[in-house]
Amino acid sequence: MSANLDTCQNCDQQFEKGFKFCPHCGQKTNEELTLGVLFYNTISNYFSFDARFLKSFIPLMFRPGYLAKEFIKGKRLLYLHPAQMYLFIAVIFFFVFSFYARDGREQLDKNMQRVLESRSEKVFAKDSVSLQDSLDMKALTDSVKNNSSIIGLNEEEIKALDSLSNIKVPKKDMAMTFSFDQEKMDSLLVVGASDKELYRAMGMSDDAGYFTRKFYAQGLKFYKNMGLGQVYQTFIDSIPLAMFFLLPIFAFLLKIFFFRKGRYAHHLVFSFYYFSFLFVVFTIIFGVNRFWPIPDAIDWLIAFSTFFYLLVGIIKFYRQSWFLSFIKSSVVSFLFLLFVLPLSFVILGFISFFFY
Repeated sequence: MSANLDTCQNCDQQFEKGFKFCPHCGQKTNEELTLGVLFYNTISNYFSFDARFLKSFIPLMFRPGYLAKEFIKGKRLLYLHPAQMYLFIAVIFFFVFSFYARDGREQLDKNMQRVLESRSEKVFAKDSVSLQDSLDMKALTDSVKNNSSIIGLNEEEIKALDSLSNIKVPKKDMAMTFSFDQEKMDSLLVVGASDKELYRAMGMSDDAGYFTRKFYAQGLKFYKNMGLGQVYQTFIDSIPLAMFFLLPIFAFLLKIFFFRKGRYAHHLVFSFYYFSFLFVVFTIIFGVNRFWPIPDAIDWLIAFSTFFYLLVGIIKFYRQSWFLSFIKSSVVSFLFLLFVLPLSFVILGFISFFFY
């Protein structure tokens, strides 16, 4: 009897021969580990890239609200889970977007390097002008002293000329940037002044608190190396994490305006699918423009069409009239795009500045 039985290599349970999959755990009964199998299993296990993804992608793109509606009904295995779809598409989007982020970082670094070089040239030019002024003054006084007998100068007047040659004439057009003297800061940096002296030149008081000291420390770090590229990179690296907070906020706005249309989890499902659609659209825009630049007007038209996708999706999912759905969709989009998103980016910018 045991001759007609196989043992699963995964769960060690026995079953009759002839099964392609173990009836206990679902693993294939005879699958040799090849490079193709390894790659497929990795994608399938972490992103569920299987028939459910292909079956879900077409409705996602062309049937707004359909997947969310089906998922709420209970069809949880027929289509890809909303969170898994969002994660998989988001990974692809940020991979494509990383090429633009890298180009932006390189351009910022080049611009900041030019600023640093320009600052250094100004400092040395200023020192050269001061030195030349001193040399000119010394040459003039020496000429007068050499002819003192002719001019009729006494010993005290000659000493006065020597003191005059040591006077440094200050520049009147002192540049002020970020509430501190930029030329003074540059000069202190050139001579290797301590951070304490630099903080004082920037205007920080000796009894400043932790937050103020941290702000000045980051400001000095930024000023020394013109680290806009580093702040930019920290900002870009933080966006994927920020999206996991922005999506629930969007679902919360839907809950406010459709508070009688189900639990918060229902609105979250709709948001997962909608954000997945957004990532697909912007992945296509960035991907196409990377190789074949298209007019900006078309890019904006495609981006603006995502609002109509949201409108149709809300009509289908929440089963409300066109007019009421249009009003609510507009208000939700307005609040999210003009308040939530900018505020989130401002907060993200501060965090990037403080921790880059």
